[in-house]
Amino acid sequence: MWSGIVAARSLLAVLYSVGIFAAAWLLGYRGGQLELLGILVLNQVLVSTILYLRSNIAGSQRYAQDSLLSVLDRVLLIGISAWLLWGRVHEGPFPIAWFAWAQTAAYGITAVVALVLVAQRAGGLRPRWDRAFTFSVLRQSFPFALLVLLMSFYYRTDSVMLERMLPDGDLQAGIYAQGFRFFEAFNMLGFLFAGLLLPMYSRMLKEKTDVGPLTGLALRLVLVGTLAIAIIGSFYAKEVMDLRYHEHTAESAPAFAVLIWCFVGVCITYIFGTLITASGDLRTLNKLAAGGMVLNIGLNLVLIPKGHALGAAWASLITQGLMAVAQMVVAAKRYSLRPAVTQVLALVAFISVLLLLAWWLRIEGITLLKAAPILAGTALLAALLTGLLPPKAIRNAIHLPGRR
Repeated sequence: MWSGIVAARSLLAVLYSVGIFAAAWLLGYRGGQLELLGILVLNQVLVSTILYLRSNIAGSQRYAQDSLLSVLDRVLLIGISAWLLWGRVHEGPFPIAWFAWAQTAAYGITAVVALVLVAQRAGGLRPRWDRAFTFSVLRQSFPFALLVLLMSFYYRTDSVMLERMLPDGDLQAGIYAQGFRFFEAFNMLGFLFAGLLLPMYSRMLKEKTDVGPLTGLALRLVLVGTLAIAIIGSFYAKEVMDLRYHEHTAESAPAFAVLIWCFVGVCITYIFGTLITASGDLRTLNKLAAGGMVLNIGLNLVLIPKGHALGAAWASLITQGLMAVAQMVVAAKRYSLRPAVTQVLALVAFISVLLLLAWWLRIEGITLLKAAPILAGTALLAALLTGLLPPKAIRNAIHLPGRR
């Protein structure tokens, strides 16, 4: 089986590379741009290989080795990048290609280490081509691959369209990327949460257990955290940008103030999309993702010429918001999920308190470093007082022994 999966992955890597370069050529990328793209494609193949090898190691319950591999590439990348920045003999600029090659070295070493660990467990590796098995794997994995592809379109096309559509596209794409990086960093929290929910939903659906209580608790947990972050980020967008960047922060701050609200929508989709995925209904998710892709591209075609980076941010927010609502509606109908009126009122009160407090702090000239802990503490207190975070339900959900 392992050798057949390796063959299938190799075929997919080739098809992916051909598709990426064909798209890049059609979009007008040439020369050094294609060279850098080649490095990045190689890096993506290495990353996916590491993840697959780690799944084999984790599946055999070698969690210490899996934990080592989870940080090895990052440690290597930090070390290599540090040497390139400060340890070089000759002074000079730091080309972006150096960082891409540093990633290649870090990922390559990690992939080799993971391969050796898997080979030791499997008693050696003998890859072979099994046409029937390979195409069986491809056929079964196609709905998942299609979903990832469609979602990537409405997640990632903004920057490409900015760069291609505007005379100063390079600058606008960079301004947009400044805010998008913060949104993407926060987005990892939601991704980890979805990873926890998937096995829980799968078990509950298999045992025909009511998923309503878990879904309601997960939604409240997500909304408390994401709304607090979004309100802080939108009211203090310029200060957040200034923490990391020194140029064009005044231009990137409005885009970030919009993009950070995408974090709320995306995390909602992590809950309801995960529930739908656990039920095995990839067809519905693919239809929604296809609609999201068409909507996002259409909105970008209209909003980017008018609003540039800010227009792309609004296109992203509208798309993510509607995707969240659509998945909520599908899950609610399928599993009879209905929020209690008291919970809706509690959420309205929670948002109102945070918005009023954030507005007052801005009026009083309170800086981000002082306002952030005040807003975070108030969010936690308000969530507890309104019942959005019921301690008993949280303890029951995580099955703490002796504290039921």
